[in-house]
This record gives sequence, C-alpha cells and structure tokens, in this order.
Amino acid sequence: MKTATRRGLRVRVGGAVASALVVVGVSLAPGATAADAQSEQWYLRPMQAEKMWKTSTGEGIKVAVIDTGVNPDTPSLRGQVLVDEVPKQVAYGATDDDAGHGTTMAELIAGTGAEGRLQGLAPDTKIVPYKAALGDSPSAKDDEMAPTLKEAIRAAADTDVRIISMSVGNEFYGAGEAAAVRYAASKGKILIASVGNSGQDSGYIEYPAAYEYVIGVSSIDKNSHISDFGQSGGQVDLVAPGENLPAYCNGNFEKYCHNLNGTSFSTAITSAAAALIWSAHPDWTANQVTRALIDTAGRKWPKDEPTSTAGYGTIRPRSVLADPNYDAGEPYSDPLRKENTQEGEKLVTEIPPTSASAKPSAGATAPSQGAAGSSKDKQAAAGSDVAKTAAADASSDSGSTLWIALGAAAAVVVIGGGAFAVLRARRAN
Repeated sequence: MKTATRRGLRVRVGGAVASALVVVGVSLAPGATAADAQSEQWYLRPMQAEKMWKTSTGEGIKVAVIDTGVNPDTPSLRGQVLVDEVPKQVAYGATDDDAGHGTTMAELIAGTGAEGRLQGLAPDTKIVPYKAALGDSPSAKDDEMAPTLKEAIRAAADTDVRIISMSVGNEFYGAGEAAAVRYAASKGKILIASVGNSGQDSGYIEYPAAYEYVIGVSSIDKNSHISDFGQSGGQVDLVAPGENLPAYCNGNFEKYCHNLNGTSFSTAITSAAAALIWSAHPDWTANQVTRALIDTAGRKWPKDEPTSTAGYGTIRPRSVLADPNYDAGEPYSDPLRKENTQEGEKLVTEIPPTSASAKPSAGATAPSQGAAGSSKDKQAAAGSDVAKTAAADASSDSGSTLWIALGAAAAVVVIGGGAFAVLRARRAN
C-alpha cells in the first residue's frame, strides 16, 4: 500500500485541502488577458499535440474532475461540461467555482481554446464536474453541503466516466477515502492525483496520490527539470509539465495569472494524456492504458526501478498513438502491482469489473494513517545521476531529448493572497 510506513516518510496530520499554486523566481502578473493563455502552454509543441490530434482528440471519454467545482460557461468549456451527468446526491456546487482552480484543470484537460482561453490536451473529452468539500471555501455552507472527497469518488465510480482526476491533496490517511478509491478501481476507473507541492525534501506525502490504485503525478519545467516543489516518495508514478503555466486568478474568470506552478497542472495534463490513449483504444482496460503511460514514459533508468522524484518518467502519449501495433499487455494484469499489492489480497484491478466485489474488502480500510505498509516499496534513486537525467523522444520523431532531461529546478515561492493562497486546512496541488 502507498503509505507513510511503506515509504519511510513522515506524515503531517492535518485537514485535507484544495491547492495552492506556486510561482518560481518571478512576480505574479494578475493582469494576464485570456488571449495570452495559449502562448504560455509551452508543453503543447514538444508533446506534438497537433500531430496527436490527427489520431485522437479524446472523443468518447469522460473525465470526472473532483476539485473546487467547474464553471461550464467559460469560452473554452462551453459544450464540454456534462452538468446533467453529475449524480444528484453529490451535485451541490458542481458548477460553482469560487477559486477558479477546478475550472482551470477542466480547461487543461478538455478546453476548446475558444477566444484564446486555455487549450485542452484532449479537446473532445467531456468533463463531469464535482465540487468536493475541501475546507477552504469562502462559504461555510459550501463546506457543509458539498460532498466529501470519498463521496465524490464513490459517486463517480458508479457512472460511465473512465478517468477520475484529482488535483487536490490532504496530509493524512483516511480509511473511507482509501475504500472509495478501491471501489472506483474495482469499477475499472483510472484515478490520477497530484503528489503535492511541499518540496522534494519535505518528508511529507499526500493523499489521494499515496493510496493504492492511484497514479501519483509530480511536475517538470519546460527544460524538463524535476520541480523542486514536487513532493517525493513511492507515491510518485509519473511526471508531467507543471511550471510557468497560466491559471484563472479567481472565480471571476476574466483573467489568467502568469507563471504559476504546481502538481495540479501535471495531474490535469496526465489525465488528458490518458483520455487521448483510451479514446484511440476504447476497448482497453484501465490497466492497459496505465501500462501504456508507464511503458512509454521518458526515462534513462530501468523501468522496474522507478525513482522517488520522477517515478517511471515523463508522460509521452504520442509514443502510444504513433504506434498502431503497440501491445498494451494483459487486460487484467496491474502494471502497478508492486505498488498496489498487500499480502494475501487479490488486486481489484486484476478482477474484471463485472465480477469485482462492489464492497471493498476489510483490507481496504486500514484503521489509521500509516497502519498498512506491507507491499513492496518503490526503489528511491532520486539522488543518483540517472534519476536526474532522463532521455526520451518527446519532442520529435527523431529521438530528441528536448524536454525529458530531469534535474533540479529553481527555488519555489508560494503565492500569497488571492485564490491560490496557502490555506489553513486543504491545499490544491
């Protein structure tokens, strides 16, 4: 299990929160116009988005965005948000985003780019929005009425969304959340979450990224350096762009702020990458899509030796889409078996969803944080030379290493004030 004990890390007990974004070495520029946004999405070119879209645009895939809510009326999200498909029991506030965080994540996944707003990496994917009670809402009523994270995950699991994207995090293990995650995995969903922004050397881990059956994502910059603010440990499975990107400054949705950083961005982009792959291969299982992300990730170290800062490496969905003969392996063999296995327990991801138990087993409800740690740990090689430099073909068909050389990033300054301030309880990553 992905727990503090398993990784030998400290656990910081506290509330679970929606995230702060951070800025590296530059001043905040809140006056960014919407038209500036796409010019700052530096990763679209090296990822060869235009080329990928000739094969897949994410059509037919639905992504549940569990966050601060999603505004369906921004120019980039008109027609992209399936408001009527939010389960009624968890629908409170789903389209009310006071912070702009959830809406930014939705645009990064499925935005059309209309009127110069953010361009989604999977522009034909549809978003199903959820507002989770993250403890940082300006309205006490929102925190009282909105569903908890575990309630939102369970509700999404019972719908036809394929991917559950969570750019949120908390610093304590929750048995109920772990059970909800396990339930969603048993239903064949891919769950993706940000690992947190407290820094590589903080010694802290965050959930849901650290739960079994969740793909934890950290950040790289435009030079493919691993972001210093990204938390490290066995919960890190992949890395994706997460620095110097625009996000809505607040819930007015009139302007984007510049040069924001965070594993929130990385999570949304990874969710979009998964949507592109699944759309191109709609008959694949969650295991096969996950395996494709892992197998083709950019790295210089052996695939079976994931590092504590970059996991299996940098996402490269184009490598899957460009290969019509790509072998995704066995449909019910979990590529993260080592990370997800507990002794004496069959993985829910290795049971076809039609026969998987609807109720998590007792092993999914460990009584306290760090209580379960029986699975094998990932090998942490963050300090080695090979972990600091990864090479992969992410920018061209000729094997260029443009954006997948991983290393140390610049110092991080947390933005004070505004919608993305560090909050007392919950944090968005």
